[in-house]
Amino acid sequence: MTTTTATDSAGLSVYKPTANVGTGSATMDQSSFLTLLTAQMQFQDPFEPVKNSDMVAQMATITNSSGIAEMNASIKTLTKEMTGTRLGDAASWIGKSMLVNSNIAAPDVAGTYAGQVTLPAATDGASIDLVDAAGNTVKTIDMGPQQAGDVTFYWDGKNDAGQTVSTSALQVKVNGATPTRVATWATIAAVQSPADGSSSKLITALGSYSPSDAISLM
Repeated sequence: MTTTTATDSAGLSVYKPTANVGTGSATMDQSSFLTLLTAQMQFQDPFEPVKNSDMVAQMATITNSSGIAEMNASIKTLTKEMTGTRLGDAASWIGKSMLVNSNIAAPDVAGTYAGQVTLPAATDGASIDLVDAAGNTVKTIDMGPQQAGDVTFYWDGKNDAGQTVSTSALQVKVNGATPTRVATWATIAAVQSPADGSSSKLITALGSYSPSDAISLM
């Protein structure tokens, strides 16, 4: 910005700002705003100066806009880093077992069925039935007296004679109590990375899960 000299009606010389003609930025950053604000204060009418509240509002606006832009850029960078890390972490989970919300139990490589039920109150005689697809109870697990909270269960898939009687997925039914949650352990067989760039999926015998679905990992 430059100034030119002119004469008012009283014959006194006054300075008037004139704009430089040329190309400039289509956007205003914080530095440009401060330059403009300084010019505004320098050439304001001394009898009608800019109010302090208006000046503070202008400064707050440019500061907030700049801060939001920087924050958005940081979030985008963080999201990319987290996506890559999540996929790398998930790949390292292959072969491990994850505890997920499910009333279906599938055997691991050793043939063991395992899970966890959460009891809202103490119980004296609750039990767990493992039921096959035909509705037959394959195994009943007596939990005995239990306090409120998480109660784990497992079965090796064999009868009292040591013979394997089940190798398929079984439904978990709780008798004598109403659990607030039923969860089972599922072995992670593979990791799927969608082509659209969305979160990776963990493939198990119980279905596909996101890494965030894991209640526990072992």
